[in-house]
Amino acid sequence: MHTTVQLLAADAPAQLLPARELMAFTLASHIILVPMGVALPLITLVMHYRGLRRNDATALLLARRWSAVMAVQFAIGVVTGTVLSFEFGLLWPGLMGKWGDVFGIGFGVEAWAFFLEAVLIAIYLYGWRRLKPRTHFLLGLPLPATALLGAFGILAANSWMNTPQGFTLDSDGNPVDVDVWKAIFTPMFGPEYWHFVVAMLVTAGYVVAGVYAVGWLRGRRDHYHRLGFAVPFTIAAVATPVQFMLGDSIARQVFQKQPVKFAAMEIVWETDTHVPEYLYGRLHPDGTVSGGIKIPQLDSILAGFSPDTKVTGLASVPASDRPNATQATIAHWAFDTMVGIGSLLLLLALVYGLVWLRRRRLPDSKWFYRSAACAGVGSVVAVECGWITTEVGRQPWIVYQNMRVAEAVTSTRSTTLWIMFGLVIVVYLFIFGAFLTVLLKMRDGWRLADEQTGGQPDEAPEVVTPYGPRPPVPAGDAHSPGDSGSTPSGGDGP
Repeated sequence: MHTTVQLLAADAPAQLLPARELMAFTLASHIILVPMGVALPLITLVMHYRGLRRNDATALLLARRWSAVMAVQFAIGVVTGTVLSFEFGLLWPGLMGKWGDVFGIGFGVEAWAFFLEAVLIAIYLYGWRRLKPRTHFLLGLPLPATALLGAFGILAANSWMNTPQGFTLDSDGNPVDVDVWKAIFTPMFGPEYWHFVVAMLVTAGYVVAGVYAVGWLRGRRDHYHRLGFAVPFTIAAVATPVQFMLGDSIARQVFQKQPVKFAAMEIVWETDTHVPEYLYGRLHPDGTVSGGIKIPQLDSILAGFSPDTKVTGLASVPASDRPNATQATIAHWAFDTMVGIGSLLLLLALVYGLVWLRRRRLPDSKWFYRSAACAGVGSVVAVECGWITTEVGRQPWIVYQNMRVAEAVTSTRSTTLWIMFGLVIVVYLFIFGAFLTVLLKMRDGWRLADEQTGGQPDEAPEVVTPYGPRPPVPAGDAHSPGDSGSTPSGGDGP
């Protein structure tokens, strides 16, 4: 309770804590689904292309099954994403009422992308065995683009909240003369967008590969599991060093554009040069740091490649304009955890790359596959920590240096908000429980189908199409009972 009180200013409205807790919970829940929504279409299409290019029925089977997971995940994402959209208006009317005309276009872009992606997923899912292989694949190609467009809209809105521009304020303090292009392409948009997109690719790749890594550890080492592991893991492994460089770049952008936020991420109290780096550690209200590992001068070196680099401290601005000690510690721990997990993933990717370059085959170490199985969970945790860093480090601002969170919160009674929070938790437990149940049912069905076919697909999912030439009828079956001469549908379940 002491920590909870420290998160808020003494004069904060009673509604602020439940509103923030509700928003944090729904956002943290939704973001678990985002990597699969943004990156799984691309991973699926890579597997689909491999199956067509090499005439590999197993690759096509994997792509088809992943497309079914993609559709289920998208349906759940629609629910959680819609809740977030309503919460912006219900919990933060001050934000949307004053600034909606400036940055709301990002939400409009995301909504259009959402509907377009729903249509394309439906076409792609329905097209298995119903469209010609090339046509089906080409119709799936826009899917990754629409996923990126949705991320574009959300990140445009979030980057504007971090570095707002594209407007002027009238005498009453209201935004006028909105420049849409400047409002979208803010100084933080590029670094934040690409850091986010590559993070989604890394996370989705490791999550999907982790499923087959567990299968490998349980003795399932056939072509199906090797391929199911190799393709997504390779994509994630290639993207991991890119993500590491992008992460370093965005940290420097925060250092330049949001120096107080950077100070919170690194728990720097006084503006100075030769600033040490703390691995974890706790910042106290008097500016002292306890615990953690102190590395002299490293923070200045990381920020500007020189120990003489001046790093702005939290004490450089009034207490009302900066995160308090508890918020800074939360942002710092989240940042260090994200960087730590990213470093371990980079090491895992390098091991994988070295083994492949030397032996031209997958690693055979059980410890490698144990690490790969953990990589999916670790990457999801890293994504969560990245958003905690972004949002908590910006406190107390909801629009950086223009509107405080307390000024934007709803006037609804705090008791009502706490009840709403409890109901949302119950609903989300049901939603994610249903999601997990559906995935497990799908897995069991696929495993049963594999056992019936001896572990190999009886035919490629793209082979029989009801709109293409009718397959030849064997000589002895020309007048078999029940043969009505109709075209086979091939419409079995995923």
